[in-house]
Amino acid sequence: MEKLIISPAPHIHSGDSVSKNMTGVIIALIPALLASLYFFGLGALIVTVTSIVACMLFEYLIQKYIIRGEKTILDGSAALTGLLLAFNLPSNLPVWIVLIGALVAIGVAKMSFGGLGNNPFNPALVGRVFLLISFPVQMTTWPVVEPFSMSYLDAATGATVLSLLNEGSAAIPSAKDMFLGNMPGSLGEVSAVALLIGLVYMLIRKIITWHIPVSILLTVAVFAGILYLVDPATYISPLVHLLTGGLMLGAIFMATDYVTSPMNPKGMWIYGVGIGILTVVIRTWGAYPEGVSFAILIMNGFTPLINFYVKPKRFGEKAK
Repeated sequence: MEKLIISPAPHIHSGDSVSKNMTGVIIALIPALLASLYFFGLGALIVTVTSIVACMLFEYLIQKYIIRGEKTILDGSAALTGLLLAFNLPSNLPVWIVLIGALVAIGVAKMSFGGLGNNPFNPALVGRVFLLISFPVQMTTWPVVEPFSMSYLDAATGATVLSLLNEGSAAIPSAKDMFLGNMPGSLGEVSAVALLIGLVYMLIRKIITWHIPVSILLTVAVFAGILYLVDPATYISPLVHLLTGGLMLGAIFMATDYVTSPMNPKGMWIYGVGIGILTVVIRTWGAYPEGVSFAILIMNGFTPLINFYVKPKRFGEKAK
């Protein structure tokens, strides 16, 4: 017998769906995908395809043989998780390590909590951090940029901008190269311009709002700017913070995950400011030169509290 579910007013149908929104985010990631294929060539293609196929396959197998529930691999969420996981990996990462990351992202971070809508932490970031802790050498060995390279496991490697600055090196790429993506790094994080194109697309399509990306980037710029003004010889300039590492990718595509981010603008600002502060703190004083993944996961954990204490007014309630 079909159940009739009645919920409180107002009853508004927006026309949105899980598959529509996931497809929109995937489309927004296409410029960054094209940039990664240009800068890293064959390795980027292998890592991306492996990650997407593995995430979809693991979700299907878990739903079919363990949960025995409705199959959801065609709603786009597993494919998006695979794409975002790939974007957080170096393009020379062996396939077997990519498979482990996909299994952790889908099996541990998503399906063990009941699937889409129930996971407290961003699955792709959980997979990335697990691999970073488990395979630190492979996860921090970065291929140098070689357009349309046909090298994969034997690609020439170099250090990221943040790693160079942590080591005290002054030989870093120009602002133009950092903006375009001509530098070593994870395959989806290097091109700021490609990620910003994706942001504009999602804002126009109203897939996300501006609150989280702007609050993160603004907080990083202000906090890092203050440190830089105090001692420019010790601290990294705010421009380098903004254009390097996974900051753009995290602020635009990872922190804005519907499930793991706050529901209203005020909560989004608190969440974004927290991510921005933690990112700069970890980058400046932490053991890892990159801090975005850890910052987002920490604030994912605070999202339920933010939603509880920062609630929107009830429909029809008068302002005090």
